[in-house]
Amino acid sequence: MQHVYLTKPVPPPPPSDSVASGFAVICFLHSMIAIVSGGLMMFHASGIYSLSHGIDTAAKLVGSTPRDQLLIRTSDSFAGLLLLAIGLLLLMVSGVRDRDFQAFFAKGCTVLHVFVATWRISVERRVEDLAWDCVRFTVGDILLAFSWLMFVVCTWREKYD
Repeated sequence: MQHVYLTKPVPPPPPSDSVASGFAVICFLHSMIAIVSGGLMMFHASGIYSLSHGIDTAAKLVGSTPRDQLLIRTSDSFAGLLLLAIGLLLLMVSGVRDRDFQAFFAKGCTVLHVFVATWRISVERRVEDLAWDCVRFTVGDILLAFSWLMFVVCTWREKYD
C-alpha cells in the first residue's frame, strides 16, 4: 500500500529586505538633511549665510533696503518651509514597501538632484557673490543624486539576478 502525502507547493523565498531597508535609510538621511536645512533657513537664515558664505557676502545677501530685507527673509522662510515639507514627505515615503514605487521614486530624486546641480552650474555660477560656493553645493547635489543612483543600481541587480 502506497501512502500519498499531499504537500503544498513551496513558494519561492521572498527577496531580501536589504534593498527595502536601504531605501528607508536613504529616505531617512535625506529627510533629516531637508528638515534641518529647512528649519535653519526659516529661523536662522542670516546665521547660516554668515557661516556658509562669510560675513561680507552674508551682508550683501540679506539686502540693502528694509523692503529688500523683508522680501529676502520671506523668500528664505518659504524655501525653508518647502524643504521642511519635502523632509516630511521623505519620512512618509520611507515606509513604502513596493519595490516598483521605490525604484520610480529613486529615479525621480536622481533626476531632481541632477537638475539642481545643472541649475547651480548654469545660473548660480554667474552670481559673483555665490560663485565660490557654487562648486561646493554642486558637489553636494551630485553626491545626493549618487546615493539615489546607487539604490537604483542595487534594485536592478536584485531584479535581474
